[in-house]
Amino acid sequence: MKKKFRFQWGAFLLFLVFAGLFFLLLARIVAIQATGQVEGQELAAKAAAKYSQEEELAAERGKILDRTGEIIAEDTLSYKLVAVLDESATHKVNDPRHVTDIDKTAETLAEYIPAPREKIYDTLQQGQEAERYQVEFGTAGREISHTQMLEMKEEDLPGILFVKNLKRLYPNGVFASHLIGFAMKEELENGETVTKGKMGLELIYDDVLTGENGKIEFDTDKWGFLLPNSESAVTPAVDGSDIKLTLDRTLENFLEDAMSSVQEEYEPKRMIALIANPKTGEILAMSQRPSFNPNTREGLSDNWLNESIQLTTEPGSPMKIFTLAAAVEEGKWNPNATFKSGSYNFGNTIIGDHNGRKGWGEISYLEGFQRSSNVSMAYLLERIGPDIFMNYIDAFGFGKKTGIDLPGEAAGTILDEREINKLTLTFGQGSTVTPIQMIQASTAFANDGVMMKPYIIDEIKNPDTGEVTLKGEPQQAGQPISAETAKIVRDVMASTVTAEEGTGKRFALQDYTVAGKTGTAQIPGENGRYMTGKDNYLFSFVGMAPAEDPELVMYVGIQQPNMDVTGHGSKPVAEIFTSVMENGLKYLNIEPEDAEETPIVELADYSGKPSDKATAELGSKNINVFTTGSSGKVTGQYPDKGELLLAGGTVILRTEGDTILPNFIGWPKRELLAFQAMSGLSLEIVGQGYAVNQSLSAGSSITSDEPVVIRLQTPGDSYKVQMKDGPEGVPEENPEEIITEDTSE
Repeated sequence: MKKKFRFQWGAFLLFLVFAGLFFLLLARIVAIQATGQVEGQELAAKAAAKYSQEEELAAERGKILDRTGEIIAEDTLSYKLVAVLDESATHKVNDPRHVTDIDKTAETLAEYIPAPREKIYDTLQQGQEAERYQVEFGTAGREISHTQMLEMKEEDLPGILFVKNLKRLYPNGVFASHLIGFAMKEELENGETVTKGKMGLELIYDDVLTGENGKIEFDTDKWGFLLPNSESAVTPAVDGSDIKLTLDRTLENFLEDAMSSVQEEYEPKRMIALIANPKTGEILAMSQRPSFNPNTREGLSDNWLNESIQLTTEPGSPMKIFTLAAAVEEGKWNPNATFKSGSYNFGNTIIGDHNGRKGWGEISYLEGFQRSSNVSMAYLLERIGPDIFMNYIDAFGFGKKTGIDLPGEAAGTILDEREINKLTLTFGQGSTVTPIQMIQASTAFANDGVMMKPYIIDEIKNPDTGEVTLKGEPQQAGQPISAETAKIVRDVMASTVTAEEGTGKRFALQDYTVAGKTGTAQIPGENGRYMTGKDNYLFSFVGMAPAEDPELVMYVGIQQPNMDVTGHGSKPVAEIFTSVMENGLKYLNIEPEDAEETPIVELADYSGKPSDKATAELGSKNINVFTTGSSGKVTGQYPDKGELLLAGGTVILRTEGDTILPNFIGWPKRELLAFQAMSGLSLEIVGQGYAVNQSLSAGSSITSDEPVVIRLQTPGDSYKVQMKDGPEGVPEENPEEIITEDTSE
């Protein structure tokens, strides 16, 4: 019998349901394949977010360098101290990855970071009680050096980690600090930490110094492991541009050392000093006191002004240089003509000389300048004419900005509304100027009448791309006087240092001639009147050397130093000027005035020759020879063959055998570095200038593993000590106060 077919409605309905679901799923898959979206979201983006990883490549902040490429500011590697407290960090009992002994950890860390044991202990304990995974130790646990990190790692403390970081380093400490400024870490709103300039060049050129971070992109599996054969995309970081300055680190160190010494001894309210190359306008050194250490900000006050360009003061007697220049250029200067010193009547006002209006009787105009007579300037103004004189003041750049490549420069104020203003300006009262204006104007005398515009940026260059975005070049700022006038004025300025009656005798150098002018400017008080008292003045000096053809021009200003009863404010000014100028000229290899002509030796190639024969040959040419080994053939030499060397100079020969330590006393730093490079010894050189002692005695046989500490001192230190008592016969210059007494009823 045939079995009767029965339609199964249940199975049919079930089939329809599953078929419908299948077609819905198929349609959905096709739609996703076609659009790549689910509920408006890109699947590729979601997958990339889950499996594609991105790591930031940090860009370094640009360096600030001196003219020779020496580092003034740079990013350096540092570490942040972290203590892990959560036991979940430990996977093996015998290899703990969290802090297991709070007491021991606190006691050990206190030996390395600037925080007391109790504070470290409290931080760890409070972190544990709050069930925090890890804790940090604030500023005490940051900016840890690589050496400190290694020493702490040797303690093998469980749970102590070190996170790499970059910090801004200023290796020279107090060094043109108000010019360089400082940068520090700053946390943005999104939680990112960046280094931002806060002051000085670090702030002014923050955008230039800040680089662009890069990134690296790669794919991982869901556990975070790098997928095989996955391609990575790298966007390299572009470091910030380097700023190379015209500053010379050695000259700046000379200046900083001298100013620190004077600051400690005399405790003045303010000090400013500038050194420039008068031929180019390059600023070679710039400093002020009070100052601060940019690494720690220790000493930083509420005065953030770069006073060399932003502080305006009455110049005092250095302004007499420009009055003299106007008279010489106009043909009104007769050094042998005479005038009656002491006082000068101008209407109802009496102008007095600085010795209480006593004067020195009938004297010549040359002697008047040497004695810094205010009355002589008043008579010179009669000859020049007030309006013509003011034209020269304008030509020398006073009353307007120099245009130095730094923002915020002040222009000063030249008063010329009344005739008495023009008269008092001849000797530096009433009107105001800036130190940088004094430097710019003084370059005209050192540079045959051509005035050079000052500048501080040598170049701005990106180290990655090689692109130079700014290049400093010498620029003329005008020619207010002729070369003949410049020479006459230099000679007269030099006479203030050499003449018996000159006010600048204490500014004389041992080996070089100096042209300059002292200043003792009055300081306006809070009541609108000038301050009184022996030390309540701004003592200054504008000088250049050698006087015949100046290579350096310098301004030094010291306000209100604490002097003893017999002392005078020009004494600390002279201590700075003489020390820095003498050392600076020697450092620049400027030939002293009385130097005898020295034979020049062209070095041969001594490589491969027996050391004794090479030594004998060089000795016959009056060359000092030092060998790095005891004997054998020469394998290297400093300086190289073909170099020219003055008789009496030094040659270093690399030879075989044990190194015999020479007597380094008197060696300059560059020769010490050369000996270190040739011998492979570890020389720790401390200070600037010339070697004065060494930790191991000469003649010792040593290896490269034994460090030798050599302390340097500047060549003029002994002279500086001598100058503290003042050379014999130096007249104490009375304050050049301008007595302007109104005699009207």
